[in-house]
Amino acid sequence: MSSPTSGLVRCAWGDSTDDYRRYHDEEWGVVLHGDDALFERMSLEAFQSGLSWITILRKRENFRRAFAGFRIADVAALDSADVDRLMQDAGIVRNGAKIRAAIGNARVIMQAELSLEELLWSFAPEPGDRPRPRTAADVPAVTEESKAMAKVLKKLGFAFVGPTTAYALMQATGMVDDHVADCFRATAR
Repeated sequence: MSSPTSGLVRCAWGDSTDDYRRYHDEEWGVVLHGDDALFERMSLEAFQSGLSWITILRKRENFRRAFAGFRIADVAALDSADVDRLMQDAGIVRNGAKIRAAIGNARVIMQAELSLEELLWSFAPEPGDRPRPRTAADVPAVTEESKAMAKVLKKLGFAFVGPTTAYALMQATGMVDDHVADCFRATAR
């Protein structure tokens, strides 16, 4: 789909709102490294579960403020009083299970033998392992890699990171490149 504002052809979802255009053009599918940055994306993908991604995008700055910039050590230090405070914060998704999962996931990372980056990126398929999607219908919601990632994360004690969320995380952080073939962001495979 060609954007009326730029003439660029994007993945169809990436051309529906200004927020989506910015996210699609500047972030989605861009290789991301760093434990705190990956933790932020993992947490936001978990908060998105059952909701529209646009809701999360529009609340992202509020999430960053509420969760100490997603600095893993700071989130791991949050306690039950912080959970109560976060449950009153209308700027974020006020879901107690998801809030506790973000805190618990930070604690798991603090105890892990590998860095979050090493752990997550160990599941990234080799570039070119599958053909570029021609249309949105060709983009999977789950892959063998995301199933394996979710299984290991669950075994380690992570919450709210099932296979679909794991795959969304892989897409968002450039572990896979699911820009459709005619999208200007599609890289050669």
